Amino acid sequence: MEKKIPFWSAIIPLVIMITVMYLSVVKFEQGPHIPLIVGTTVASLVALRYGFKWKEIEDAMYKGIRLALPAVVIIILVGLTIGAWIGGGIVATMIYYGLKMITPSFFLISITLICAIVSLAVGSSWSTMGTIGVAGMGIGLSMGIPAPMVAGAIISGAYFGDKMSPLSDTTNLAAGLTNTNLFEHIRHMLYTTVPGLVIALTVYWFLGKNFGKSGVDTTDIEQTIHALQNNFVISPFLLIIPLFVIVLVAKKVPAIPALIIGIFLGFLSHVFIQGGSFAEAISALQNGYVINTGNEMVDNLFNSGGLESMMNTVSMTIVAMTFGGVLEQTGMLKAIVNQILKLAKTAKGLIVSTIASCFATNATCSEQYISIVIPSRMYVKAYRDNGLHSKNLSRALEDGGTLTSVFIPWNTCGVFIFGTLGVHAFEYAPYAVLNFVVPIISMIYAFTGITITKLTESEIIALNKAEEMTLNE
Repeated sequence: MEKKIPFWSAIIPLVIMITVMYLSVVKFEQGPHIPLIVGTTVASLVALRYGFKWKEIEDAMYKGIRLALPAVVIIILVGLTIGAWIGGGIVATMIYYGLKMITPSFFLISITLICAIVSLAVGSSWSTMGTIGVAGMGIGLSMGIPAPMVAGAIISGAYFGDKMSPLSDTTNLAAGLTNTNLFEHIRHMLYTTVPGLVIALTVYWFLGKNFGKSGVDTTDIEQTIHALQNNFVISPFLLIIPLFVIVLVAKKVPAIPALIIGIFLGFLSHVFIQGGSFAEAISALQNGYVINTGNEMVDNLFNSGGLESMMNTVSMTIVAMTFGGVLEQTGMLKAIVNQILKLAKTAKGLIVSTIASCFATNATCSEQYISIVIPSRMYVKAYRDNGLHSKNLSRALEDGGTLTSVFIPWNTCGVFIFGTLGVHAFEYAPYAVLNFVVPIISMIYAFTGITITKLTESEIIALNKAEEMTLNE
């Protein structure tokens, strides 16, 4: 007999977790780990109350963790990449030439477009932020631009490319789960994402003008450049390493082996170009790079990276997915979404509810993949019943799920960004313009009917035949 948890019981773990999260993160300025453990404990007690055995709850936790394992591997590799690329002088070279070529008034626009192009090529916002983003933070801080503003521009660019890239896992996931042609899905996202990027670039141009007018302390920039020259071998040939990694992924080499190659090349650069010992290069991979230049900005930026720097992120991911696994596998999340479906009786309400559900899943399950997987399962039939093409659902999943994950400090994306760029979600949120503008555009389209595609009669007939064949098998 199937065990069902009613809505009012299903929301108890969420309410308690969110309450404890607020007290921990906002009031006491502590991490999100303990609130999520509290939420997992309460969710487990609710499941036990409704007849689930402990073994089933434990299996639900493990299933959640297994979903996060690919993300954990990437997190670890990005930590190694940062350590290797800082030690190898690659990040220093990027910052050096960035300071030479980019002016403050156009920096935010430039870093957004650079991150968008790289992320579009590699299909990964995390890889982009962990490499180009780290260098961009250094350049922006050297120019006197506030860290939250720089991080917001980096995030906007990285998530534009991630969302629109055919190599992106979330893009393929949203298209696959809704049975939508991949490139039809991408073309449909152009209607919300391109206007979002234009708005973001306009905002960054306006913000950049303020810095251009007020001027920048060129003395500080010159001191930073001298600090880089005195402590690293700067060479344009070092830029071949990140370019090579980008080309590998663009050639459809999986992200993991491509990053491993980048780490190996950075390690070799540390030893044979920067003159470090093997022990120092290994230590940079494990513990992060250590330097004391006397320049505070350079020291703050370059004393980072390594496997150890990502352990907080790894533990956060595991704890978050434990909570998400219990909610999903015991049917609590399903009970919550089903309640929302009762309110979404029109096409416009359905799309807005999808976006809201994706955001809520990001906040409660702390993982953008789940924010795509669960709503896609729950809403796919409702879209068809309302005569809506599946690409409306796949777009809403990405607009509401992929992009909003960055605004949740305890979400794996928010935690990763904090660990990589060093800026808290609440600080960069107002400047991650693309990420909050696109969901708004998507909801405006839902209310006005703009770009909302209905199923044709031939498509409905084809879907009915496919369903009949499935039932007869």
